[in-house]
Amino acid sequence: MARLTPSQISTVSAWVAEGATLSQIQERLSSQLEVSMTYMDVRFLVDDLNLALIEKEEPTKPEEAATEAAPADAAAPAQTAETAQGTGVVTVEVDTIAQPHAMVSGHVTFSDGEKADWYIDHQGRPGMAARSPGYRPTPQDITDFQAKLDAALRQAGY
Repeated sequence: MARLTPSQISTVSAWVAEGATLSQIQERLSSQLEVSMTYMDVRFLVDDLNLALIEKEEPTKPEEAATEAAPADAAAPAQTAETAQGTGVVTVEVDTIAQPHAMVSGHVTFSDGEKADWYIDHQGRPGMAARSPGYRPTPQDITDFQAKLDAALRQAGY
């Protein structure tokens, strides 16, 4: 992990106080301070500095707002389709016993109902294997997964 100067640490602390996410901090470290760090290194940095990220409520997506505003009869087919595909929410679970090759592991269910197994190996490298060959989650699902994985790992004591 890169060593930061006291000035750089103050800058990172200010970003956290402003409500920046881990991925935003990672991007700013690279673009503004020319320090390259992995997402996990940024997470460990924030933990080491005893900084608390500000949890933001997710804004209602335009599709959800339109569904909520529509009459009940018009919304029913959309709800049925969503239920058939998945819950519409990304969920992350941590295994009580990690896979043999991993320090910690678990599984994720993406908003479309597709599932994948995730892990972080003994060198801190993350990995994921979709259960459906060739499946790729949406960028929004990846962002939600990262945030929920971070929260789940913190809750599990990692």
